[in-house]
Amino acid sequence: MVIAQNIEYFNSPLYLESGRILESYNVAYETYGELNADKSNLIVVFHALTGSQHAAGRYDGDNKTGWWDSLIGDGKTIDTSKFFVICSNILGGCNGTTGPISVNQSTGEPYRLKFPVITISDMVRVQQNLFSRLGLKNAYAVIGGSLGAMQALCCSIEYPDFAKRVICLAGTSATSPWAISFNKIAMDGILNDPLFKNGQYDEDAFKDDGLLGLALGRMAGHISFLSPHSMRRKFDRNYVDTDGLYELFGRFQAERYLEYNGYSFSRRFDPLSYLYIIKAMNIFDAARNYESLKDSFSSIKAKVYLIAFKGDLLFLPDEMELMRDTLYELGRKSMTEFVCVDSDYGHDAFLVEYEKFDFHIKKALTEEI
Repeated sequence: MVIAQNIEYFNSPLYLESGRILESYNVAYETYGELNADKSNLIVVFHALTGSQHAAGRYDGDNKTGWWDSLIGDGKTIDTSKFFVICSNILGGCNGTTGPISVNQSTGEPYRLKFPVITISDMVRVQQNLFSRLGLKNAYAVIGGSLGAMQALCCSIEYPDFAKRVICLAGTSATSPWAISFNKIAMDGILNDPLFKNGQYDEDAFKDDGLLGLALGRMAGHISFLSPHSMRRKFDRNYVDTDGLYELFGRFQAERYLEYNGYSFSRRFDPLSYLYIIKAMNIFDAARNYESLKDSFSSIKAKVYLIAFKGDLLFLPDEMELMRDTLYELGRKSMTEFVCVDSDYGHDAFLVEYEKFDFHIKKALTEEI
């Protein structure tokens, strides 16, 4: 598999949905495979909340593969011997694309909390600007899970001629109060941590010990990504072997798991980026700028594949059923495929239980439209 890492620089202004303007911005992205002569084999992959452009493969000297490496590669479900795959870091991110920790060229200082609030539409507009710069006018398919599914859906509505196939996994057409509430825990944890310093921390301040507020918020969020069933299978009521049962701070294995994920995450992800991305997630509502969801979906031209997960407690399957039903009402039944995968893992099943859904993606990529 041919892998390339790139950053594209844009000096033209970006007009945001909020009315604010970014005078310049960068977009970091990776590509896998090779573009064919007529540029008809493009697949766009949108990453989720804390993902990055590193969707597949392995960097030299790094033991960790890209977050969807099980699906993307030569001979895999998204076959890079046939398709040219691109994944870019979202606007507001902290992996090379412009975000709140980036330097504002007009002031010479990082934006920090002066960075404008962004939306999913802004993220997708930046990606479209990237594709235009690269001469990529149309996609064979766009695909994403969770926040990535929001981007895929937004792309199908706002750029209806871009993709022939839109594949959404574990998605929603509007972020629910349940999901917003988990994000609130993270937001308050970050803002009330003294080391956050109202966003005026040193860029490398948390590389060793992390930020407690972000770690606690991530623990709460991680619970929403799983389910009681997967937690029981992973840990049951097992206790950490080295901790005493009657020690006040002795831990069950479930507690140690949350600690590990929360603190390791807070050492690698920028808290300002996290604030801005969860705000964009909270704002997301595909019907917000339309009279109704049906009105919003009326512009969609692509075939839409909706893959829900039975045990998803963050974006419930009935949220994707609403999307299906709305498309049916528009007379698009033949251009809509819906499946609810029999999984009790939870929301993160789209990142874990590949064997339960990969053939649905393969079907979407191989059938004639």
